[in-house]
Amino acid sequence: MIHCCLILSACLLSSQAVWSQRVRVEPEVTAYPNGSVNLRCEFTNSGITKLTQVSWMFERVEGDRHNIAVFHPLYGASFPNKDFDGRVSFTQGSLENPSIRIDKLRMADAGRYICEYATYPSGNEQGTTTLIMLAKPRNSATAIPVRASSSEVVVASCEAAQGKPEATISWITTIAGRYNHTSVPERDGTVTVKSEYRMIPTPAENGKEITCLVNQRTQIEPKAFALKLVVEYPPTVTIEGYDNNWYMGRTDAVLTCQADANPAPTDVSWTVASGQFPPSVRVDQNRLLVRKVDETVNTTFVCEVKNSLGSGKKELVAMVIVITLVELHSSVSQPFGHFPASLLAAPLVVTTSPVS
Repeated sequence: MIHCCLILSACLLSSQAVWSQRVRVEPEVTAYPNGSVNLRCEFTNSGITKLTQVSWMFERVEGDRHNIAVFHPLYGASFPNKDFDGRVSFTQGSLENPSIRIDKLRMADAGRYICEYATYPSGNEQGTTTLIMLAKPRNSATAIPVRASSSEVVVASCEAAQGKPEATISWITTIAGRYNHTSVPERDGTVTVKSEYRMIPTPAENGKEITCLVNQRTQIEPKAFALKLVVEYPPTVTIEGYDNNWYMGRTDAVLTCQADANPAPTDVSWTVASGQFPPSVRVDQNRLLVRKVDETVNTTFVCEVKNSLGSGKKELVAMVIVITLVELHSSVSQPFGHFPASLLAAPLVVTTSPVS
């Protein structure tokens, strides 16, 4: 009964209390969920002022105060608030230093804590500490595989989950696009922030770099996530190695079938327009080997490449040419390799013509 009267008296007088430089507290402290915090308070330069009682009050929102701890030199300590039951205690238990400790902190413990002295004859004097509850966000980012298209889609996402204060997310990239942010308040007082980067995906953007930066008060420096875009597309095929100089008798000519595709190609095949490969031609995976160029190689070669999204093909028309030597002072002309030795000493001109 005596404790109840003391608490009621402290609550009634609190409306008449004044902020005092003699009540020394820390203006602001920070803490994390499930941790502990010490709220310091002391009365300085008391002089002839008599200290009769000290109370700690919690104010989550302005004007809504709840008594959480009372200390009286004769009746000791009491803790009337159920929300703080078993979590709050006096560190020393004296009027001169009535600092308290709060354990098993919750996000809902954020607010103003008022240390109020009942004194005589000056009345009640108080000091206020603001407790800021912090929460480190769970940061993550990912590149989202997409198919090449002409429509804008989400290609990367970044999230800072359950942080306090709210995190900020930004993007660093040379890729043309735009991003949006969403903030979702959680039941525990934290905030989850999510950002999505959107663009029109083309094969040229596959593998390009994009970085998500998460800034938040609890982090020493921004958290960076370096990502590579994943744009999927069917094969685009090219044939390399043809130099427009396949003359009769040339040996070891090579064509190579190349494909740009994502996912990687699963099948490469060669065909010819005539239906059957010339006897001098051999296929080695993506290469076409021509052991010796003759009139049968004068055809169209086709390379087709497939992946899980589709296929692409490329045609190459091979033109076999005949080299002919012509004597400048004679109308005689014969295929190269069939000239008499006497003519080879004469001035000659080389001419070429395709095999018909």
